[in-house]
Amino acid sequence: MAKTWLITGCSTGFGRILARAVLARGDNLVATARDVRSIADLVERHPGAAAVMPLDVTQDGDAEAAVAKAEEAFGGLDILVNNAGFGLIGAVEETEPTEYRPIFETNVFGLIETTRAALPALRRRGGGRIVNFSSVGGITGRQGFGLYNGTKFAVEGISEALAEEVAPFGIAVIIVEPGAFRTDFLGRSIATAARRLAAYEETSGKTRDFSQANDGAQAGNPRRAIEVLLEAVDASAPPLRLPLGKDAFARIRAKVASLQADLTAWEGKAARTGFDD
Repeated sequence: MAKTWLITGCSTGFGRILARAVLARGDNLVATARDVRSIADLVERHPGAAAVMPLDVTQDGDAEAAVAKAEEAFGGLDILVNNAGFGLIGAVEETEPTEYRPIFETNVFGLIETTRAALPALRRRGGGRIVNFSSVGGITGRQGFGLYNGTKFAVEGISEALAEEVAPFGIAVIIVEPGAFRTDFLGRSIATAARRLAAYEETSGKTRDFSQANDGAQAGNPRRAIEVLLEAVDASAPPLRLPLGKDAFARIRAKVASLQADLTAWEGKAARTGFDD
């Protein structure tokens, strides 16, 4: 049976590729973007199966309208994909509130509001999937990406708790954690702090330069990543976390090893903090 999807951020990148893949396999789709002109071709190519809606995740009412469209056009909603978001490069000290507050509004608060809007429809459906795009940067922090990492660490924590809350309704949560893929993330989908401090040239400065030089040269193939994501969505027992790419697995394993080393080194002292110790 055809499933009905609602995907945020369909204009480019993973959202665009996923939207095309969903329609190609015969499912229904409410595709969203801030400017629907960028996704109008989806309806032209798939009349009857695709609908487009304007959705800015930071604007009140947009998510509710998109969910209502899914129920009106296709009779319900089965899968929500929170894909809309962007990056920010700059040391924590370099970034200004006008630069880092918008990324939290989109990547964190926008995801929360879209999820809240979709949950009643998913519960009415009696099950479904919520796919939240995080990043390998939601597990491991990197110099120059601290504020972006903060948003994705938040997505991870929200998603873990949400997974427990919605499991009784037959809804599964999948946290997608891509490494470096050849999308426009290092191009139009990333902002850079205007202020560049000489003190951080050897840390965040190197991250700035590396990111600019590697836009379009990432090793990851986004279409192959979407194939894996679709397999996970279709699984009867989908994973809570879905890292994508060899680099993502390497970085996460290094983080786990570092965490284990700290636990081993300090547990003898730091765990003995109870009144009865």
